[in-house]
Amino acid sequence: MEEITGLLAQHGLLIVFANVLLTQAGIPVPAVPMLVVAGALAAQGEFAYTAVLLTALVATLAGDIPWYFAGKRYGHRVLRTLCRISIEPDSCVKQTESIFERWGAPSLIVAKYIPGFATVAPPLAGAMRLGLPSFLLFSTLGAVLWIALPVALGAAFHTEVEWALERLTELGSGALLTLGALLVLYAGIKAVQRYTFLRMLRAARITVQELRELLRGEIPPVVVDVRSDAMRRLDPRRIPGAVAVDMADVAAALPDILPDRDVVVYCS
Repeated sequence: MEEITGLLAQHGLLIVFANVLLTQAGIPVPAVPMLVVAGALAAQGEFAYTAVLLTALVATLAGDIPWYFAGKRYGHRVLRTLCRISIEPDSCVKQTESIFERWGAPSLIVAKYIPGFATVAPPLAGAMRLGLPSFLLFSTLGAVLWIALPVALGAAFHTEVEWALERLTELGSGALLTLGALLVLYAGIKAVQRYTFLRMLRAARITVQELRELLRGEIPPVVVDVRSDAMRRLDPRRIPGAVAVDMADVAAALPDILPDRDVVVYCS
């Protein structure tokens, strides 16, 4: 136990910085447990609370700012790329678009606590042409809120955190193997879900040329654009004749489609 505590006390801030930076870069490495441990060590006097907060804050902004500028420069292409590598591709952009569209820049304050939103929010803010001062203001507020809560929990329950570290020490390499196995299992489940989802999409897709031929046919299909208003503003191009539909109320937008008409849907 003393060896672990000494290691964390000596390199804890560096570990916190690396952990938070990797998380903000989009790599699925949880940072909250490390922040809890850092809060517990701060309560024991190993290092100052302000040092933990500033270290994590700098790492958070260092991860978010490049994504902001990437979104500002490349727009929806960055979001599309993020969702290709996301472990939640089915809700990656749509969820974040609706949140940002409804709440605007202040949504960045709670972005870190919303699954899927934390990584996509910075490039989305850039793509939506949110000004850099506003982005920095709300991102900083959100980062402080996200960092302060687990650090405060670690400080409040530092005795329990120390007990948990002792148990991990007693388990030795077995604990690391167990944690590694759980991470691999989680990643495997998400990979299977992703594969199934993308396979379903491939089975249901048609090509641009196929759609062109259908539109020239005697009974053309109904083309439905289910992109959000925000994404339509980012990329104003549209398929001619497409009906813009709000996913929250599809039935109201398409009341008169005959049952023999094909429907082609496209999104972000």
